[in-house]
Amino acid sequence: MKRIYQSNAVASVLLAVLFITSCKVSKDAALPDTALPQTYRDAPADKASIATLPWKSFFEDSGLQKLIADALEHNNDLQVAIKNLAAADLTLKQAKLGNIPSVGLQAGVSTARPSDNSLNGLTLNEALNTHHIEDYTLAASFSWEADIWGKVSSQKLAALADYLGTAEARKALQTRIVSDISKGYYNLLMLDTQLGIARQNVALNDSTLSLIQLQYTAGLVTSIAVQQANAEKLTAEALIPKFEQQITIQENALSILCGRLPGAISRDVSLRSLAVNESTGTGLPVEILNRRPDVKQAEFEFSQVNAQVGYAKANMYPSLTITAQGGLDAFKASNWFNIPASLFGAVAGGITQPLLEKKQRSTLYKVAKVNRDKAVIQFRQSVLVAYGEVSDALNKLDKLKQEQELANERTDALQQATHNSQALFKNGMATYLEVIIAQGNVLQSELDVASLKKARLDANVDLYRSLGGGWE
Repeated sequence: MKRIYQSNAVASVLLAVLFITSCKVSKDAALPDTALPQTYRDAPADKASIATLPWKSFFEDSGLQKLIADALEHNNDLQVAIKNLAAADLTLKQAKLGNIPSVGLQAGVSTARPSDNSLNGLTLNEALNTHHIEDYTLAASFSWEADIWGKVSSQKLAALADYLGTAEARKALQTRIVSDISKGYYNLLMLDTQLGIARQNVALNDSTLSLIQLQYTAGLVTSIAVQQANAEKLTAEALIPKFEQQITIQENALSILCGRLPGAISRDVSLRSLAVNESTGTGLPVEILNRRPDVKQAEFEFSQVNAQVGYAKANMYPSLTITAQGGLDAFKASNWFNIPASLFGAVAGGITQPLLEKKQRSTLYKVAKVNRDKAVIQFRQSVLVAYGEVSDALNKLDKLKQEQELANERTDALQQATHNSQALFKNGMATYLEVIIAQGNVLQSELDVASLKKARLDANVDLYRSLGGGWE
């Protein structure tokens, strides 16, 4: 009868535990409303977004596509991010086992020889006619802590948020790599163009210098004219090693991004042949909340610290632990496996409530709440930065296009002026200074046109990345 009563009591405790396991002492907080406008600054409403395009569709140049694919496969930082994701996945799987009880198996043999003058020694000698006692044990143990206040569930939520945040961090890194590779590639094409411009101007200056030297020989100009023409030629020549150096540095940087030793980068197109993508579909600003990996990462970081608040609060409440042990026990090896005489079992349940711990648990709870407030602020900041980057890229695309159109007109005018000045100089109707100034101006203008073309391509990449494109 007593055993039946004990069984009913244990069953009642288990039912009560199962009933209150779903209790949670901490309420989840929610992220604030971002209240984003319907459109970006100075931009029309546009439901279509270029961010939905995979990077292989956004970048049409085959050479750039190959370079990006190589980087995404071999970039070392991205490989580390993938390993971080694998580690977070293992942590999440471990957290999911939080409700499973701990089970162990123990086998042990012990022997003791009490003093003959002790009570244990006298009792042992009189009862068993021996001076030592042995104990043989083979037992299975069971331990389970009831998730009464949501402690285990909070750990699961924190691990899940950490895993999802790590996945978004990998996406954010990929978008950055795609952006860096494309910008580096465009910079390489710009340097190729500028190197070609410098070489053309060296040839042009060399022709002008030869003409001025002939006029100097004929006594039509002074030696100053020869010296200034030679200085202008040397200025153009000095640009060649400068651009060659920058080309090598850029090729090395791209090689390292691709996870290989520095080397040459193949390219089959020129900067002039590349067209700037005129499609600037931005979609609705609210879409960056789901498209931008860094914004999503900030959201999951908030979810993680929110779950940590729940865990810290639950850790301040009593914990209920149920333990059980059962197996075989005998003081003689010959009786060890004598069943059922050697069978034993024990069940215990305990409630532990921390009292005096120098406010350690309450302090951890308060710190967790502060961290949650920080996560809210960081989320707001990530949204502001994302919105600002899109607005900046849109403005750059608009203004750089205007600048390039004006620069093209200026270059055409200067090239015509250079041609005319040379013709007039040959006929003695223009001075050598006019020729030198015209050539110097056209050189700088052509270099500026190449820089502006590259800046427009970069701004297009910035818009694509800032909208959340590049990770698909």
